[in-house]
Amino acid sequence: MASSPRLYLLDYGAGNVQSLANSIAKLGYQFEWISRPEDFAQADKLVFPGVGAFGTAVANLRAKGLFEPLRSYLRSGRPYFGICIGMQILFASSAESPESEGLGVIPAPIERFTRESGKAVPHMGWNHAAFVGESAEVQGESERVGMSEEDSYYFVHSFRAAYDPATTGEWAHTTTQYGQELFVSSVRRENVFATQFHPEKSGEVGLRILEAWLSAPLEAIDAHRVPSTRRTREVIVAPKDGFTKRIIACLDVRANDDGDLVVTKGDQYDVREKVESSAFIITTTSTSESPSATTKASSPTRAVRNLGKPVALANRYYIEGADEICLLNITSFRNSPLRDQPMLAVVREAAAQIFVPLTIGGGIKDTVDPDGTPRTALEVAGAYFRAGADKVSLGSEAVTAVEKLRENGWVGDGTSAIETIAYVYGRQAVVVSADPRRVFVDPETYQGPYADELVRASEATATSLGSEGEAGKAWWYQCTIKGGREPRPLSICELARGIDILGAGEFLLNCIDRDGSGRGYDLDLIRLVRRTVGIPVVASSGAGRTDDFVDVFEKTGVEAALAAGIFHRYEVEIGQVKARCGEAGIRVRRVGSNSNLG
Repeated sequence: MASSPRLYLLDYGAGNVQSLANSIAKLGYQFEWISRPEDFAQADKLVFPGVGAFGTAVANLRAKGLFEPLRSYLRSGRPYFGICIGMQILFASSAESPESEGLGVIPAPIERFTRESGKAVPHMGWNHAAFVGESAEVQGESERVGMSEEDSYYFVHSFRAAYDPATTGEWAHTTTQYGQELFVSSVRRENVFATQFHPEKSGEVGLRILEAWLSAPLEAIDAHRVPSTRRTREVIVAPKDGFTKRIIACLDVRANDDGDLVVTKGDQYDVREKVESSAFIITTTSTSESPSATTKASSPTRAVRNLGKPVALANRYYIEGADEICLLNITSFRNSPLRDQPMLAVVREAAAQIFVPLTIGGGIKDTVDPDGTPRTALEVAGAYFRAGADKVSLGSEAVTAVEKLRENGWVGDGTSAIETIAYVYGRQAVVVSADPRRVFVDPETYQGPYADELVRASEATATSLGSEGEAGKAWWYQCTIKGGREPRPLSICELARGIDILGAGEFLLNCIDRDGSGRGYDLDLIRLVRRTVGIPVVASSGAGRTDDFVDVFEKTGVEAALAAGIFHRYEVEIGQVKARCGEAGIRVRRVGSNSNLG
């Protein structure tokens, strides 16, 4: 009986590698890691995954002596599967790192997306992939490698390979449209298959692609070898952008008074019970068990509000169809992030069973352990990437970094947490979470620095007005740090511009004035920021009904909307949100399937 092909994974030090390892383990396959040049000779199949910067990938491969052995492996005819940076490195060069040469297997450059027509960059979210050449009906299952034009896949990248019949036409397997740009979303030729999207983060349809490639016998791949004289295929261009709006479930995680990590939520960021009463919680007997709703008398000592166990709730939202899941540790990282083993364990366990993107936040900053050991933000972020996180979220650290940036004439010095993490892992791996609050002023007399950012009550949307006392007033949005407890002399627009300059890839926009209110998102705040910044924006704070999601997508153009308490308490379910968005003509990924609604 023939032995199974030996599968190897190549890790040059990028983020997101553990996510692929978890997916392969979920499918029941064993693998080994490439750790030295000699390992390439032992591999029958090779996967090169990861989110990362092009230049960092090339530099690390060369430093470890893996660059030329990788080139030799590709020439050997043995199967290769590249994911994200594993696809881009096949190209000749990248505008992300002009000084670095790629493998040159595909004689074309990787270029930056344009920010035309209000399109946010990075391209972050779910989108379609259309086959090049023969239609899906004509192609066989072997040719499609488990892919379908009806499905959506998760993308997160700022740079892309444009589809060009003269250079990429011989390689393009599928193309994807984002705005007005058509780019190569997967390549396939001879022994090489690679995707710009992340199958390991594309739910069940992504697992299907991995299973199709992993299970294919070696001789089947050899039989599919395409002669180099093959004519350039004609592209079938998608009639419209297939990009979808994202619905994100957020879990605020902290230790309760007994030291156990729980999911909590409060009003105005107060997560303790206000009075002795019955508190709604989610009960489970293990972190993996399906949750059920119940009630339990709260402590008269204002105990931390307990809405359930982090992994159980996160898994519930994955099953219900959340497009992403965000885990924010709101207290436990204060002094020693890398010693917070319970939270690292939560990330590892969640990543092992959740195959959509995971964002982890809280304490991603330069710090010092109690024993005096310094820890950089990059080191902390790396630990969470290795545990299974796909993106890290920075809060207070980003505010202080932009204050410093402003003092330096809006020129970064490369030392901030945003810059150092983005340099190694790519801008798309860095999220900034902001907690702004309103500062009211008299619009007739105010002459401060934020006059151009004022929202006037007479012009504000009806949902923005909280009371009759706001009539005739105006306000600007002030940044805060330390979970909203400390205001800073920085406006939300300054923060937005600053994090874009420093290299953040996404802006998670909370609102202290709306948190826990159920009155809807602060549309004026979101519109203000969306006009200011060119990176994707996630609306947060205030959702209380399904129509709030419709409003924020239709009236602000925001790329994603996040909610927490209403999901935890079963007041609104993710499926209901997506169904309502679909009814309103808003394109979202369908629950239970990757076909789109809208």
